[in-house]
Amino acid sequence: VHLVSRLAFDIEGLGEKTIREFHDAGLIAEPADIFRLHRHEAAIAVREGWGEVSARRLMAGIEARRTIGLARFIYALGIRRIGEQNARLLARHYGSFAQWREQMLAATEVGSDARLALGSILRVGPAIAQELAEFVAVPRNVASMDALAAQLSITDEVAPEGGALAGKLVVFTGSLARMTRPEAKARSEAMGARVTDSVSRKTDLVVLGADAGSKAKKAAELGVRTASEAEWLVMAGVGACLLYTSPSPRDR
Repeated sequence: VHLVSRLAFDIEGLGEKTIREFHDAGLIAEPADIFRLHRHEAAIAVREGWGEVSARRLMAGIEARRTIGLARFIYALGIRRIGEQNARLLARHYGSFAQWREQMLAATEVGSDARLALGSILRVGPAIAQELAEFVAVPRNVASMDALAAQLSITDEVAPEGGALAGKLVVFTGSLARMTRPEAKARSEAMGARVTDSVSRKTDLVVLGADAGSKAKKAAELGVRTASEAEWLVMAGVGACLLYTSPSPRDR
């Protein structure tokens, strides 16, 4: 029922009542079976209240949803705490279904790089990371997810094109003078960057504000590129209008 809802697959003609009817009739046992219903079109057509035209229209509605974006797919899985916004964050961060699946399985190991990276994604955090890890730790869930994915074409989440930040993994540390930390993170994401709160070998850029501490040290140890706030403003395309204006409240 959740999978066919408006923010998920949004399949025309397939609502809760029909899902329950087909489930009770043994036509649907798992999510992937929705995309196997074409095998039962003739049987559906003769069911009470249906008919050949209605059955054909339903099949067309299902076929129209065989291609779906990664964010909608993740949301459709019904993982606890993964609403529309968090699904979009995960899709943007991992890019493809294959990468997301691989990293979620790796994140089941507490303390692993994948688990730490997942928990450091902006607005995701450890609690949601725990929910994701628990979901993929159940073999039945992974099998159901894979069966569903096998019926679909899941399109990659494409970062906005252009600019020095597109596709980059960015970390901010220290206090910024020209905008608040949330404003800077939001600006980076709007430019196609992925923002996390921890530095790793996969980090592309660490932006150093005033009083940058352990993250700056770790960036140096790992050889990760760093930039001053002024340099970041230029990358973000806002340097000219912010470098010489009065500072906004500092993010401590």
